[in-house]
Amino acid sequence: MGGGGGGRGRSRTQRKHFKQSRENVWKRPKSDPSSEDNNNNNNSGNDNRDPHWQPFATQNPAFDEYYKGQGIVSEEEWDSFMEVLRKPLPAAFRINSSSQFCDDIRSQLENEFMKSLQSEVTNGEEDAIRPLPWYPENLAWHSSFSRMQLRKNQTLEKFHEFLKLENEIGNITRQEAVSMVPPLFLDVCPDHFVLDMCAAPGSKTFQLLEIIHRSTKAGSLPKGMVVANDLDVQRCNLLIHQTKRMCTANLIVTNHEAQHFPGCRLNRNCSSSSEGGMGFQPSISQLIFDRVLCDVPCSGDGTLRKAPDIWRKWNSGMGNGIHCLQVQIAMRGISLLKVGGRIVYSTCSMNPVENEAVVAEILRKCGGSLELVDVSGELPQLVRRPGIKKWKVRDKGTWFASYKDVPKYRRSVIVPSMFPSGRCYVESTENNQDVELGEKHENGGDGNSEEGIQQSEDPVALADELDEEVSNFPLERCMRIMPHDQNSGAFFIAVFHKLSPLPAMQEKPNSLQRDDKPCVNLTNQIVEDTNGLEVVAADGTDEKLSDAASEADLIDNETDGAAVEPDTCITCEEHNSEEAEAPGHSETDPKKAGGKRKLQKQGKWKGVDPVVFFKDEAIVTSIMTFYGIDVSFPLKGHLVTRNNDTNHVKRIYYISKSVKDVLELNFSVGQQLKITSIGLKMFERQTSREGNSAPCSFRISSEGLPVLLPYITKQILYASPVDFKHLLQYKTIKFADFVDAEFGHKASNLMAGCCVIVLSKGSNALMDQTQVDESIAIGCWKGRASLSVMVTATDCQELQERLLTRMGPENGSLVQDEKPSNGEANEVLEMTDGKE
Repeated sequence: MGGGGGGRGRSRTQRKHFKQSRENVWKRPKSDPSSEDNNNNNNSGNDNRDPHWQPFATQNPAFDEYYKGQGIVSEEEWDSFMEVLRKPLPAAFRINSSSQFCDDIRSQLENEFMKSLQSEVTNGEEDAIRPLPWYPENLAWHSSFSRMQLRKNQTLEKFHEFLKLENEIGNITRQEAVSMVPPLFLDVCPDHFVLDMCAAPGSKTFQLLEIIHRSTKAGSLPKGMVVANDLDVQRCNLLIHQTKRMCTANLIVTNHEAQHFPGCRLNRNCSSSSEGGMGFQPSISQLIFDRVLCDVPCSGDGTLRKAPDIWRKWNSGMGNGIHCLQVQIAMRGISLLKVGGRIVYSTCSMNPVENEAVVAEILRKCGGSLELVDVSGELPQLVRRPGIKKWKVRDKGTWFASYKDVPKYRRSVIVPSMFPSGRCYVESTENNQDVELGEKHENGGDGNSEEGIQQSEDPVALADELDEEVSNFPLERCMRIMPHDQNSGAFFIAVFHKLSPLPAMQEKPNSLQRDDKPCVNLTNQIVEDTNGLEVVAADGTDEKLSDAASEADLIDNETDGAAVEPDTCITCEEHNSEEAEAPGHSETDPKKAGGKRKLQKQGKWKGVDPVVFFKDEAIVTSIMTFYGIDVSFPLKGHLVTRNNDTNHVKRIYYISKSVKDVLELNFSVGQQLKITSIGLKMFERQTSREGNSAPCSFRISSEGLPVLLPYITKQILYASPVDFKHLLQYKTIKFADFVDAEFGHKASNLMAGCCVIVLSKGSNALMDQTQVDESIAIGCWKGRASLSVMVTATDCQELQERLLTRMGPENGSLVQDEKPSNGEANEVLEMTDGKE
């Protein structure tokens, strides 16, 4: 029963902030009795339709003209490409590979649903559900039914309920098929430090955590970790809600602008901060990562099938407007990547300005220190197309094949890096003609260095009659996933390998760019250790860095620990001043008397609950003594809370060694990381009327039980299958009513308070701990005369179904006993984890 697996008793947060801002636009309003799947009833005489309702138009002339001009698909396949784009996206989902029920769920899909659902497929040649052939071990599945069909078709109700239940528990994750691809190309190992730069809503983060946890032995934690970041506070809440189902101690959720993610480098002269920390030097001196996922914000036209409202909104300026931000985020990710590490850049857009143009610019800026990896041999069953090497830029209805064709008044919007060459041209004062400036581009600098690309290595050739630029970078190594190739959405993926430290770049003022535009210079960021660099800062002043200088050495003078920020960019400090009006992820109810509460503060971050190491030795000792936690389990020094007042701590979180190292580093560098969620909820303070008299004031949370279970030696009992099922069914049972009288006697002799009930593989209650790490266990409350379950009704339902599948009805079948009284059931009502 390994830590990190999807499981039971999840604390589910209020969902009012988790609703998608985009409605299901394929769906008719409730006032309309008809649906898109029942158009054959048009002659039934039902004229009660809403006369104002109209389906979204699934066409846009500007879209057609743009992508025909870019040649992303051949003329022969254009019609089939557009036909698929106009159809709703089929549902897809992924089995949590670290769940203890992974094999059971996969077997149920293969042996039950694949057969029972086939009759519902209108096209007999297509499978109702099938495993995605390119995803390892049949862990990802494609459904021929859209989400609309799953909700409305009564014959699919059982399958739909199965998906909803298992998704809520954390055993599966509903996720678009193409969205599953980028994490697979990261090649993540259990000991890797991974950064997900733009992580919300969290499905890819969940996938990364699965990979890290998968090969970990039961009761132990992986050496690696994931830092999941997102700019938006509410999206961070969605991210926390999504990843909470994973039950992991190896995750930190942060709230930063991705392009300014803090470097967290420990200054040589900096002493360890004792604020919230342990008062000693951290184990690591810099926050750098083995793997970085850079799934950047984009125009999103690859998601037209699930968001058809994009059809009416789409225009070519959407991609042009976000290009520079995409470059910034990617470059920041590369600067945080270890030498030898891998970074994946991806978008859900088909626009080459957001895709190949960004990749080419990255390669120009990084010179020979970054390699675009050919991954055509990986996941061979994934149908993908090579990246394109030539494209044009469209602005205000006009095509431009080269930056030299762009009118001067538009050169602050249409920048050189959008074109295949990245060449910059300035107007000569003598003859009023454009003069080429080599490899210069919108981000300043000429892209050349001692280790970089030399002028002789011309990355562009001009097409013959069209005078189009053609990149000589190996952009065919990029991947384009097109909707009509395998009935999916569209996606773009590029994989990079960092060969050496990034070259030093000397920034010069870019006369082609106005200061009030969003495209900002990045080359004033010192992103690697350098030797005596001359650097021009954002204000144009020269700086001389010492031999050991790097971008992270500048953090003490910055607002958030990111590299030097240009004046044209909104800093994290400015962003945070707006966020301070609304508290971030909090453990307490923000609605006090008068509707106000004092804002919490995490270091310099206002409106965020602090992260504090829990150092109350008396409480930790009482917990270890009460539950008999083996001393081999690293408990001390791994506990944190979200409350500065340690006398009123309600929840104690457990963090892995890797997360502990990062947290200590963060304290040492002045809390540059704005942490919204950290660690695994391990203990909660008793809140029932009996809780105050219990020998231990904290109970084990359902999330933390899988990690702690192999180390518990007290307050633990083994129940026969029939008694275990009775507990799940009735929630509260008197000691005398258990089928196994010996079990009831042992339960009555437990100390009052939280206890753990493990499913025994035999017919009787056994005290055999040799199989604990593989067992199914639940947290219970031992009261005066009864034993009560402390997990939610949903989790009880899911467990019953799993046990029925495993053991069959003949093995410990349920007996129709008299249901306990409401008075007994209410004994632990206040103690259950996250009941809604």
